[in-house]
Amino acid sequence: MSARQPEVGDEVEYAPGRRAVVTDIRRGDYYLRTWGNREWPVKDPDQLTVKRTRAERIAAGDL
Repeated sequence: MSARQPEVGDEVEYAPGRRAVVTDIRRGDYYLRTWGNREWPVKDPDQLTVKRTRAERIAAGDL
């Protein structure tokens, strides 16, 4: 499986063992949010790894 760029709604790993959801992409800047926290901009989007796409989250009933 090749790496893909995250899209809005995708669940990503932004640090080892740390996951969040991409909430927005503004002017090329990715914004993440975890449950109960405010969204924040990603400093290095190349470090994001897609763990579940938005479609996979919908199919699992998580969205």
